[in-house]
Amino acid sequence: MSKDTYSDLRRGPSVGESDLAPPPKEIIAYELHGNCYLNLTWRCTLRCSFCPKFKNIWTVQGYDLRLHHEPEPEDILDAVGDPPRYREIVFCGLGEPTMRLGVLMEVAGTLKRQNANIRINTDGLANLLYGKDITPRFKGLIDTVSISMNVQNRKLYEQYCRPGLPDAWPAMLDFINKVKTQVPHVIITAIEGLPDVDIQECRDIASKLGVEFRIRHLDVVG
Repeated sequence: MSKDTYSDLRRGPSVGESDLAPPPKEIIAYELHGNCYLNLTWRCTLRCSFCPKFKNIWTVQGYDLRLHHEPEPEDILDAVGDPPRYREIVFCGLGEPTMRLGVLMEVAGTLKRQNANIRINTDGLANLLYGKDITPRFKGLIDTVSISMNVQNRKLYEQYCRPGLPDAWPAMLDFINKVKTQVPHVIITAIEGLPDVDIQECRDIASKLGVEFRIRHLDVVG
């Protein structure tokens, strides 16, 4: 991968400046279903055709998640407040949290020392992005990793998820195999409602990989 290509991915998708206009108050942490979700970045290694931000929709369950800067660890921890009050603290947002891996790990370490239950929602491409296996860093800190597989095969993955890195589909499957040796709970999700997505085939992949499977629904976020 060229340095320029890597830099482009680190900046994230090419979205117009008007699309990234900051809201009146940035939301770093937001509460849903008794969980605290952390909004680290808008950047992502995918340009999913179904992602609301590419339709200039940044609102999740009433929370406007647009950011004009990426929050620092102290900002994130201040936004969380009292970790034990939540069932889970979830690194998520409308971007890929592992693109800020150093910040993620620093915040997770502090939260874990406060007995937080921590989940990462990810596209599973961190090893491909960084060129090494980063999953051992999760051991003892991350309780759950949820990977957005979305579909059942590489053709549909490239059609709908539009990865910015080559060989993303096999890299994502390899990430699942590696991360399940490091964290106690691994989930893969697929999207019901996308044309040609076979939920049973997705469920079968989860079974073969030895991880949990959950259904997400098209156009339902949060």
